[in-house]
Amino acid sequence: MKALTYHGPHSVSVDNHPDPAIEASDDIILRVTATAICGSDLHLYRGKIPTTEQGDIFGHEFMGEVVETGKDVTAVSKGDRVVIPFVIACGECFFCHMQQYAACETTNSGKGSALNRKQITPPAALFGYSKMYGGIPGGQAEYVRVPKGNTGPFKVPDLLADDKVLFLSDILPTAWQAVKNAGVTQGSSIAIFGAGPVGLLSAACARLAGAEQIFMIDHHPYRLAFAKERYGVIPVNFDEVDDPAGLIIEQSAGQRGVDAVIDAVGFEAKGSLTETVLTSLKLEGSSGKALRQCIAAVRRGGTVSVPGVYAGFIHGFLFGDAFDKGLTFKMGQTHVHSFLPELLELIENGLLHPEEIITHHLPLKDAARGYEMFEKKQEDCRKVILIPGMREASPELSNKFYKP
Repeated sequence: MKALTYHGPHSVSVDNHPDPAIEASDDIILRVTATAICGSDLHLYRGKIPTTEQGDIFGHEFMGEVVETGKDVTAVSKGDRVVIPFVIACGECFFCHMQQYAACETTNSGKGSALNRKQITPPAALFGYSKMYGGIPGGQAEYVRVPKGNTGPFKVPDLLADDKVLFLSDILPTAWQAVKNAGVTQGSSIAIFGAGPVGLLSAACARLAGAEQIFMIDHHPYRLAFAKERYGVIPVNFDEVDDPAGLIIEQSAGQRGVDAVIDAVGFEAKGSLTETVLTSLKLEGSSGKALRQCIAAVRRGGTVSVPGVYAGFIHGFLFGDAFDKGLTFKMGQTHVHSFLPELLELIENGLLHPEEIITHHLPLKDAARGYEMFEKKQEDCRKVILIPGMREASPELSNKFYKP
């Protein structure tokens, strides 16, 4: 089969790999019909995630058709059309019974966090995300082995196009969890840092939850313009505003700050010179710039919701300020499985349109170009979808979206 393969920082290509095979009795083999490039994939692409190795297959947002099942798989059958959650959960452990699927304690045999392993157990395994998260090959490929076939695969109706349901694999549940963690209700005010795919879908979910005032902070004008037009956000370009948090406070009710903030940026936020040096020297793992702005922008007693990925230690994390303001922090990988039924219903009823953030469809063979385009924000790129066999399967789609 063909699959997107890592060869080193900023070096990926679509190469030949052995077809995946059933390894456990509850595995399935999936023929991938659509897969996406995620902002989290860029951390791997840039060589920022430890234990990423040459030859790794990336991709954790994908869906397709079941073509083979292990003997103990009963939840799905050959021919079923399914979306695959990026979190691999067993469905049977302590955390899975609590519907905290991202904390599953049985699927990840990797190293987990870089912190003290005696104190912190590894999180659930993730598709295509290094040995640290289980070393499971990802879905930017023609075929993929999916463990835990009775727990993960989620059936979707044939009437809904791939574009409408693909993001159930990750970024839509991630945005939904971020908004729920933020406690958004009717009349809430909220600031979203980052206008990437998760940030944009967080704005969509926040509007659906009743948010009245949404600030969105980014420095790409085309992304801010889309968010303003589609979700009615108040755009804040941090290349033009020295202190976004100050502006947000001035425009919030009573000038107290917003009720909640969502950090959809994560550890690669452009930080200070000190942070850049410390990161280069491996003395810290993450920039704290976005978090500092979040802490400043939210009102006393407010909530900081963090769907953005963080790693290791953070320089300048203003814990004293957070304590003084009485803030609540909610964060972590997404418990995808918990949200799929309600999100599918919202899509079916026309209340959520996650496909509207897509700007580019490319054949899988052009995945390397897709990564470069997505990272460098070329052609006003918001989201790239990769389609194995695209030219043969969908010439109309190819002619409309593909630029040679």
